[in-house]
Amino acid sequence: MKACFPCSQVFLAALALVFATGATHAVAGSDAKPNIIIVMPDDVGYGDYACLGSPIVKTPAADAFWRESVRFTHFHVSPTCAPTRSALMTGRHEFENGVTHTILERERLTLEATTLAQMLKSAGYVTGIFGKWHLGDEAEYQPGRRGFDEVYIHGGGGIGQTYSGSCGDAPGNTNINPALLHNGKFEKTEGYCTDLFFAQAIKWMDAQRAAGRPFFTYLPLNAAHGPHVLPKPYYEHYLGQVPDETAKFYGMVENLDANFGALLKKLKEWGLEENTLVIFLTDNGGTSGVKTFNAGMRGAKGTPYQGGTRVPSFWRWPAAFSGGVDCNALCAHIDIFPTLAEIAGARLNDDVKRQVEGRSLLPLLKNPQADWPDRTLVTHVGRWAPGKTAEAKYANCSIQNSRYTLVDNRELYELEVDPGETKNVIDQHPEVIAELRAAYDRWWDEVQPLLVNEDARGPRINPFKELYWKQFGGGPDEAMLEQMDPKGKFDGRYFGGAR
Repeated sequence: MKACFPCSQVFLAALALVFATGATHAVAGSDAKPNIIIVMPDDVGYGDYACLGSPIVKTPAADAFWRESVRFTHFHVSPTCAPTRSALMTGRHEFENGVTHTILERERLTLEATTLAQMLKSAGYVTGIFGKWHLGDEAEYQPGRRGFDEVYIHGGGGIGQTYSGSCGDAPGNTNINPALLHNGKFEKTEGYCTDLFFAQAIKWMDAQRAAGRPFFTYLPLNAAHGPHVLPKPYYEHYLGQVPDETAKFYGMVENLDANFGALLKKLKEWGLEENTLVIFLTDNGGTSGVKTFNAGMRGAKGTPYQGGTRVPSFWRWPAAFSGGVDCNALCAHIDIFPTLAEIAGARLNDDVKRQVEGRSLLPLLKNPQADWPDRTLVTHVGRWAPGKTAEAKYANCSIQNSRYTLVDNRELYELEVDPGETKNVIDQHPEVIAELRAAYDRWWDEVQPLLVNEDARGPRINPFKELYWKQFGGGPDEAMLEQMDPKGKFDGRYFGGAR
């Protein structure tokens, strides 16, 4: 379930120009640094918004925001959860962070990386995360040690989900009344998870506003990731139009849209709308809504096709650029880090400059028709079996530029004329194949030394469960622990949660 996005030599040269002076300059419509908000729903695809063509789901807040934003129509992320989060947080492909899976320690963001939150803190921002981290649940990997001042999260990849080793959530958790980790302590809440994450984020932002501090708010929501557990009034009006699970999924999308609208309303009430950059995107291709509408794309979450990686990406900052326009340049999640570094006026040391391979999007935000040299983006779904890295080289992967995409080293599609990837033209363009294969081979060789989690061993007990039991009591006794193997199995089952 992974995708990847490195850069070509011209790509690196462009990055070098952005940071050639050793420091960037804050860009704003006023003397104050802009507040920055990223809202990123989970498992919601390009085709799951009314403004992008969905015939069923209702998303009035996103639709109104779309009309006011710069819309990147060819924006790509990774095809699954942890990989996208890793690339967004670092400005480089997830494999370079050691993230090749969503579980089994292969979701952990290398401790050697500088995160987006750390970079923004260095530029004077206070930072908060509300929702899904999914880049390591062990103490040293958690967001409170990776640059976030305020942490309000669940564990693992989904509320209530637990796998062997380090990736998992508090015991017995569910989307309704979940136990959430708030700055190192669990809080037993009342309410639906998306409502809770937005409410806490708004409360925290209000406090920063009152204190006059510029803030970075990261809202990586678990909705509409499964399990699709939510109050029936949120989805019952979709029942009968689509299958029941899809109705629940659409209810989660509609609810998070209502919460997004409430957040935008607060910004206006607080007088922060003009000088706040709000970025809205999703973390991978579509899931439950794909059969209803997929915007003409092939594939979905967990695939290397366009439907696995192309997502909505709407950016609004009234003080700095005009909205209501489309930008067709080939862009990706790795571009968020350098864009925000330039906007925040962050000083990047040499290690961070080498880390970041994305490009600043600020020229395109100011002029969507600005010159944008072509590039290559690499996607790899990862998830190979232990010890099978070499065999996985050409499995579930793609490399694309603005015109072509090469999938699994045997399918070539000309995206300009065939965006749905329906006609394999690999026999017609040998020069394109040679160029893309060579770039992919270079990338594969470059990332091999950075796959630091492939042989990692996790703890016998999931860290979130262990912390929960320390706070509230319970958990396995010593006799049970002695019967567990080092991967956390007990009696053939994964302790604390089902696979």
